[in-house]
Amino acid sequence: MPASYHIPPSPQKHTLLEDLQGLSIGLITTSIGLTFLTQLGFITGQTAGLALIISYLTHLSFSWVFWGINIPFYIVAWFYMGPEFTIKSAISVTILSILMAVVPDLMPFSDLNPWFGTVAFGVLTGFGLLGTFRHKSSLGGLGVLALMAQEYLNIRAGYVQLGFDAILFSVAFFLFDPHVVMFSLLGAVILNGVIAFNHRRDRYIAD
Repeated sequence: MPASYHIPPSPQKHTLLEDLQGLSIGLITTSIGLTFLTQLGFITGQTAGLALIISYLTHLSFSWVFWGINIPFYIVAWFYMGPEFTIKSAISVTILSILMAVVPDLMPFSDLNPWFGTVAFGVLTGFGLLGTFRHKSSLGGLGVLALMAQEYLNIRAGYVQLGFDAILFSVAFFLFDPHVVMFSLLGAVILNGVIAFNHRRDRYIAD
């Protein structure tokens, strides 16, 4: 056998305990990142961004809006991503919705620097989303479509989400103060950059 020949390792399936700890860390980290964002009154992209816009404009709870807006995407996910992914995603969305009803009250800010808060949001939420992706889950909505594009079209999820965000932020410029949209856009770019540079199926082989 030639010395250069390499047999790729077989994918290793996560255990239930590994899924629980991985998803828990990802969801807690994401809720902390989103708390930075909501304390500043900023928005983001993807389904969470749409839920935040609706929440700000209607004064409805972000938790309820985010949970409800994801329901139609579960139908798509069930047929294209499979039952395991769909069930994990539904559980993840529900837990994040609960966390976002609790965490902001546990870490209020009397004064939060918008530059730091924006960067912290992008890094923490990007890290949290990576955790959910790597355990065959998502936070629903547009993330499901982005993962489908990566799975079937070989387009990285982060790049797909940037396209969705471009449309969302174009609309946001007509609804919010420009400085709010610009800071929000910076946070979304950091978040998607974290995902685009780190979510690689060819490097992360666990299933």
